[in-house]
Amino acid sequence: MNGGWIRMFATTLPRWPVLLLGLCLAGCAEAEQPRYPDLWDSTDLELQTALEQMLAGMRPDFMKAVKSQKLAVAVVDVTRLQEPRVASVNGDLMLYAASLPKIAIVLGAFVEAERGDLELNSEVMEELNQMIRKSSNKAATSVLNRVGIEDLAAILQSPQLRLYDSEHNGGLWVGRPYSKGPAWKRDPLHSLSHGASAMQAARLYYLIITEQAVTAEHHHMIGEIFSNPAIQHKFVKGMRDKPGAEVFRKSGTWRQFHSDSGIVTRPDMEYIVVALADHEGGGEGLVELIVAIDNLMVKQHTLSE
Repeated sequence: MNGGWIRMFATTLPRWPVLLLGLCLAGCAEAEQPRYPDLWDSTDLELQTALEQMLAGMRPDFMKAVKSQKLAVAVVDVTRLQEPRVASVNGDLMLYAASLPKIAIVLGAFVEAERGDLELNSEVMEELNQMIRKSSNKAATSVLNRVGIEDLAAILQSPQLRLYDSEHNGGLWVGRPYSKGPAWKRDPLHSLSHGASAMQAARLYYLIITEQAVTAEHHHMIGEIFSNPAIQHKFVKGMRDKPGAEVFRKSGTWRQFHSDSGIVTRPDMEYIVVALADHEGGGEGLVELIVAIDNLMVKQHTLSE
């Protein structure tokens, strides 16, 4: 799906990628529900090669981090939602991800709301916004308690979502509140309290925008939560001078662990990008990385036109 006419309406609505507007419009028609592939089955060899060559051409410590499993990256071209193009390095590597797994709490809140077990009132919505835009640990803990930490673990491991899956080395995990105190349950494979893999974080975004995780009526609300990030570092800093680009994201930082994730929208394309780093200089490294990835994606689309 890549209808330029849909973007004519984007200026009147907050953009959670404009693809969502297309999905909402398409949902009004009586048509067969579109079928979407699994991202694990959607690797694009051209994009994969380009990503690997890009990383090899950057500073030597980037490839050193890849080879030592200290850096994981996933990129998914979702310009055509039913034809995602995936590339990754260490895509199933699970690392400590600090605040990035708060994206799983957002998903949990909306799943519980759709089950009728959580009311998305103004107080909850304010907490969700504070948790994502400002990375408030207090808000994250409050929402997590509303969802239920055991219920969230069940949602992430459900057969429908498989966002934590032993067959893919785990994935997204929230095993303790974002507050002082012991962990409720560390992830079974790596004993992480707040963990993520690049591919599973990318899958979460893809499942949301393709209506596989939550219904279309909640897309606009989720988009608002991820828009206008208050913390201007990593991916946001790197994309600041890119004309026409918007970033819907959530990052994480703790000691040497740095991560960022989200959807980058351009006038003619959209892509999901996730990066996890176990490196002291990872924060600034992710600024350099997103600039290189965006240049790569622009080049890929220029060549395909």
